[in-house]
Amino acid sequence: MSPHDEARLIAAARKGDSRAYAALVDAHQQPIRGFLRRFAGQWADADDLAQEAFVTAWAKLSRFEGRSSFRSWVSGIGFRIARDAKRAHGRAQVRDSDWQSEQENVEASAPLEDRIAVQRAMAELPDDQRAAVALCLGEGFSHTEAAEILKLPLGTVKSHVTRGRERLLRALGSE
Repeated sequence: MSPHDEARLIAAARKGDSRAYAALVDAHQQPIRGFLRRFAGQWADADDLAQEAFVTAWAKLSRFEGRSSFRSWVSGIGFRIARDAKRAHGRAQVRDSDWQSEQENVEASAPLEDRIAVQRAMAELPDDQRAAVALCLGEGFSHTEAAEILKLPLGTVKSHVTRGRERLLRALGSE
């Protein structure tokens, strides 16, 4: 695509012409996807990242100053999105690993039969009740915090936790 054609399509896209923007995407999507595939390392992730980059570019097209090519500009957007996604993924992996280690330590102290019974009893709880029990009893959130998270009235969360705890105790044969 010539720089003149690109400038004409950008001007039309800035005025809201989605077909002009689609032509820009068609002209540049393969090289941008290729770059993001090499950077992100996975094809499916790179395709999602490229799509997000083009959506972001469409939303910010008025900010494109033309000092570089459109391809360079969208590649930069894609790079920043991919870099941020990698960072977030790394932080999530650390959190998940820490949580998993904590869960394994807690579960290792309980007999296998009890862990299985608790898992079965939890699976039988209604979704809202299971979520309230998991938040308050499993993760240590207060009733108020659980109510905010679940967007439920405080009294409802308290009754869910009380009833859920009773079912769990029955499953374990405790009172």
